[in-house]
Amino acid sequence: PLDFWHLDLPKETKAYVPRLLALSKLIADPVAQNISLTPIFNRPHFAPVQIGSQIDLAQAASLAGIDMDVLYHLNPGFNRWATDPRGPHELLVPFDKAQAFAEKVAAIPENERVSWERYTIRSGDSLSTIAKKYDVSVATLRSINALRGSTIRAGKTLMVPVAAKSDSHYSFSVEERIAKRYAATEQREKGQKISYTVKQGDSLWSIGRQYKVSTKKLAKWNSMAPRDPLRVGQSLKIWTTTATAPSKTGVIRKVSYKVRSGDSLARIAQKFSLTVGDIVKWNQINSSHYLQPGQKLTLFVDVTRG
Repeated sequence: PLDFWHLDLPKETKAYVPRLLALSKLIADPVAQNISLTPIFNRPHFAPVQIGSQIDLAQAASLAGIDMDVLYHLNPGFNRWATDPRGPHELLVPFDKAQAFAEKVAAIPENERVSWERYTIRSGDSLSTIAKKYDVSVATLRSINALRGSTIRAGKTLMVPVAAKSDSHYSFSVEERIAKRYAATEQREKGQKISYTVKQGDSLWSIGRQYKVSTKKLAKWNSMAPRDPLRVGQSLKIWTTTATAPSKTGVIRKVSYKVRSGDSLARIAQKFSLTVGDIVKWNQINSSHYLQPGQKLTLFVDVTRG
């Protein structure tokens, strides 16, 4: 049969369609279902306001007199700390606040709608590394600083847009949503957490097979979809309960190492053919702090190396 109930559909589709059908019946005849629905007035709940330029969402919420959560829910397309500098330059706000919000925004010069920081270019910097540091696009940096190409010189300065509030204030930004998911995963998952750096030729499937975890889990841990592409150098979080994991270069074993007098991160890394960065990630320690004798470290060592 070709009706909905006989179609081979994903689990999510099979679940939400019947719920919508049930909800429609409840709303169509609440008296027959013995329920009471709160009346909703037939008038707009929100209205669009043309703002004309990029704006810090914390400033926008303050001007509109609403919480950040409300602003994010009305404007789910904006999932960072500010609107996109390329537009669209429009925000939805509660209908009864739209007029006042439009007047307040119009009174603020465009160059004062986001906060700015003057960044001094260092040796080895590139537009892409600076853009990544401040979570903006290279195109934005070029546009703001009237740059035609990608060449920059150490000692010169760039103007960079920065958030007016702390990261946690932007409750539904991509970074905060990912941070919340990571925190929930930390509480839920058992086993050893590994930070894996993506190499040329890697895929979620090959990495999952290497650490004996499913592609679906690996994607979920890292706020990705199973078919999302990876980029070389990308860091992935992996939880594994196995003491041994196969590697392209040998066999990796989990080792518990007890710090001895005179040990340093560099000395331990050299002894086991590891990097200081890996040891820091595996143990979530501050590389600037001294190790203490008796302190225990978790290492993942290639036992096939001499």
